[in-house]
Amino acid sequence: MILNRLPAGVRKCSNPGWAHWLASAGWPDFNGSAMASKKTLNVSNLQTLGAERLAELLMEISRNDSVAKRRLRYELASVQGTGELAREVRKRLSTIDRSRSFVEWHKIGNLISDLDTQRRVIVERIAPEAPDEALDLMWRFLCLADSIFERCDDSNGGVIDVFHQACEDLGPIAEAAGPDPVSFADQVYEALLNNGYGQYDDLIQLLATALANPGLEHLKQRLVSLSEEPFPDVEEDERQVIGWGLNGPVYEDSRREQHRLNLVSMALSQIADAQGDVDAYIAQFGDKARSSPAVAADIAGRLLDAGRAEEAWEAINAAGSDRRGYIPYEWEEKRAEILDALGRNPEAQAFRWACFEHSLSDAHLRAYLKRLPDFDDIEAEERALEHVSRVATLYQALHFLLRWPSLEKMAHLVLSRAEEIDGNHYEVLTPAADALTEFPLAATLLRRSMIEFALDNARAKRYPHAARHLLECESLVGLIDDFQRFETHEAFLERLKADHGRKTGFWNLFD
Repeated sequence: MILNRLPAGVRKCSNPGWAHWLASAGWPDFNGSAMASKKTLNVSNLQTLGAERLAELLMEISRNDSVAKRRLRYELASVQGTGELAREVRKRLSTIDRSRSFVEWHKIGNLISDLDTQRRVIVERIAPEAPDEALDLMWRFLCLADSIFERCDDSNGGVIDVFHQACEDLGPIAEAAGPDPVSFADQVYEALLNNGYGQYDDLIQLLATALANPGLEHLKQRLVSLSEEPFPDVEEDERQVIGWGLNGPVYEDSRREQHRLNLVSMALSQIADAQGDVDAYIAQFGDKARSSPAVAADIAGRLLDAGRAEEAWEAINAAGSDRRGYIPYEWEEKRAEILDALGRNPEAQAFRWACFEHSLSDAHLRAYLKRLPDFDDIEAEERALEHVSRVATLYQALHFLLRWPSLEKMAHLVLSRAEEIDGNHYEVLTPAADALTEFPLAATLLRRSMIEFALDNARAKRYPHAARHLLECESLVGLIDDFQRFETHEAFLERLKADHGRKTGFWNLFD
């Protein structure tokens, strides 16, 4: 951090403004306690420097730091009023818009920082005083998205996150500004047409309050008109192939057509939600889509919330499994809720139990137990845990017992089925071993299995983890009163050295 370059020696101050700016600039927390050393970097100590010295230091610090320099310019502009600050932000947005250079991966952080600085100044400094100005600036900011995405690699998602946050910020700013709903709807419409990177996917629901019903209705009509516009005919020999799919070539004109249909459907669905129009929402899905368990659960949930349980029952049962026979939890959960709403509680409970038995879902089991009379739930839980231990693979059982949790059952399972432990399943075994602190023998057996797998298969990348596990086993020796039918730590260590003594990549980790 650049503040680390500030001198520790501090003296006298008359103006706390610069010190407070430093503390609010996104750098370390300088709110030191009263007992802090006079050399500690905090607001109180920085105040003693005085305005003149602080100004000199800030000029020095910002000389080679464009972000800090820009922030200082904004602070100076704000002294002259919100209008001047807005003009500075507008100039910066224009500069970013004109830029055409590709942003290399190692400079993405600087780009994100720059963009977020503009967003924060609009939200925190301009919007409270001039919401109209902030609304215009935020639209200008959002319009930068496509050009920025075209000239950078956003594989980590940092850039899109800034624009998603800006969309969330736009909602309260628009509510404060109170734009004409119809004109505002036209702006939203144009934004949706340029949603090439998904930055506007949630825009309608975020702006629903500001749009109000007149704006939502106007936007709906424009989207319906768009859907009714005929697609231009393209001669077969002029069609551009942009890829290949299972059914052959993918054409550019077909992609554009599908994009338009998806855009209209998504937007009309959000408008329907904003207006509380369940039927309009359902109308966006064809019969094939409604047979998808996820879509069926979504539709059924909305019908249930609207007090239309019978229709929800029809909707949930319109679904089938996917090609793998998979049924998502959401569909099962919603079906049980609908049965409850219809007064068919015994069926709902039987369904929850069946789902638990099939999937070992702790969520289904919790929902089942929650609806049982007092004390019946204790017996049912015991029956459920016995089922898990009896029918599941060791790793399924460990995963369930870790989530539940039932550490005593987990420890018993490990000791009774130790021969089944496969050290390759580190994603389950590691958290399970860490959880079994009160059951050191079980924890030790899990860690031994991972050590042996790494060494038996010469997985050199796992050697550091295996070494850590061995040290953890050694730390537990004193807590194990009886190794029962299993090797002592000394015997296990001797066997490891006998079998894998030449694997110096592992043993050298202990030097």
